[in-house]
Amino acid sequence: MVKRNPNMAKLQSSYLFPEIARRKNEFLAKNPGAKIISLGIGDTTQPITPHIMKGLSGEVSRLGTKKGYTGYGAEQGLKELRDKIAEKMYDGLIEGDEVFVSDGAKPDTARLQVLFGSNATIAVQDPSYPVYVDSSVILGQTGSYNQEKSQFDGIEYMECTPENNFFPDLRKARRTDIIFFCNPNNPTGAAVNAKQLRELVNFARKNNSIIVYDSAYSQFISDKNLPRSIYEIDGAKEVAIEISSFSKPIGFTGVRLGWTVIPNELKFEDGTSVNKDWNRIMTTLFNGASNIAQQGALSALDEKGMKEMKQTISYYLENAGIIRASMEKLGYEVYGGVHAPYLWVRIPGKTSWQAFEEFLGKAHLVTIPGIGFGPSGEGFLRLSALGHREEVKEAVKRIERLMK
Repeated sequence: MVKRNPNMAKLQSSYLFPEIARRKNEFLAKNPGAKIISLGIGDTTQPITPHIMKGLSGEVSRLGTKKGYTGYGAEQGLKELRDKIAEKMYDGLIEGDEVFVSDGAKPDTARLQVLFGSNATIAVQDPSYPVYVDSSVILGQTGSYNQEKSQFDGIEYMECTPENNFFPDLRKARRTDIIFFCNPNNPTGAAVNAKQLRELVNFARKNNSIIVYDSAYSQFISDKNLPRSIYEIDGAKEVAIEISSFSKPIGFTGVRLGWTVIPNELKFEDGTSVNKDWNRIMTTLFNGASNIAQQGALSALDEKGMKEMKQTISYYLENAGIIRASMEKLGYEVYGGVHAPYLWVRIPGKTSWQAFEEFLGKAHLVTIPGIGFGPSGEGFLRLSALGHREEVKEAVKRIERLMK
C-alpha cells in the first residue's frame, strides 16, 4: 500500500471550521427545534449587487453564443483585469504583469507553500488564520507539535495581544524565510499603521525574509491614514508578496476570485525572479480563474461597481458597530470591528471552547473559539459581522439575555 504523508498526522484534529460545523450539527441533532444564528465562519450573506451581477450574467449569456464563447483563458488572468487591479486597488504602485488572478487568497496561500518548498522556515502572527500553519504542516515545514505550548516547534509564533496592540515585538522574533502577516488581521480585526508596517518591512529586509502579506480585508479599512497595501511602504516590493480577495468586499465567497501580487523586484537568494517561478507554478498547477468571475470583477472595479462595493462594506461594518456597542455595554473587553468585519472578545474565566459551548448551548449562537487561531487566542471568541442585520440584532439580544 502507498504510505501516508506523515505530515498529515501532525495536523491538530480537523481543520477549525469543519470542527465548528460538526459541533453545531451535534447540538442540532440533540435540539432539533433550536434556531441557530451564526456569528462564526466569515461567510458573506448580502446578495451580489446589481451592477456586478450584470457583469457576471452578461458573460454567462455570451458563453451561450458562438461568437461570445471562450474556453481556457490565460492562467495569470485577463490582462484587462490584471491592469485594472493594479490601477484601482493599488493606485498604480504596481504593474499589471505583477498581478496573478486566481480562485482566492486561501488557495494561493497553499500554492505559495509549494513555491517555497518544504525546507522554508516560517513565522506567523499569533493568533492568525489557520491555513498559514496547516498548509505549512502539510508541506513539512513545522517540526513536531508541542502539546504543552499548543504550537509547532518549527514555527515562529509572533505574539499579537491587546498588551502589545496586536503588533509583534520583532526584537524577540527569530529570523525565518517566510513571514505570514494578515492586515487587517483575521481573527483580531486589528489594523496596523504605517510606522508598524515599515518596521515589519525593515525587519524582513534585514533578515532577507519574504513577507506574505494577506490583505483580504483591506477594503474594510475606514481610516485613510492607515495603509491598505504593503507596497505603500518604501522597499516593500523587494521583500513582500501580497495576496488578496474579492470574497468579502463584493460577496464572491462562492464565486471564488482573488489575486496575488509578485513584484518584479522580488528575488530569491540566487537572484532568480520570484515572479518568474510563480508564473511557472500557476501555469502548472492552475488553469486560470473563471471567465465569468473575472467579468464580474471587472464590473466591480468600474465606477458603479466601486460604489456598490463601498455600500456592501458599510453594511457589514454597521453590523460590527452594533455588536461592538452591545458587548462593550455588557462589560466585555472587545477589539476589532472598526477596520474589519471581525470582533475579538475576551471571555474571562473560561477557555475558548468553554465559551463557545456556552454561547451555543444557552444562546444558540455559533462563534469561533480563539484557541483555534493559535495559543494567544485562548480565552477569546471571534465574532463575525458578516450576517443579515435582523440576525445580528437578534444575536445581540440573546447575548444580553445570557448575561442576565
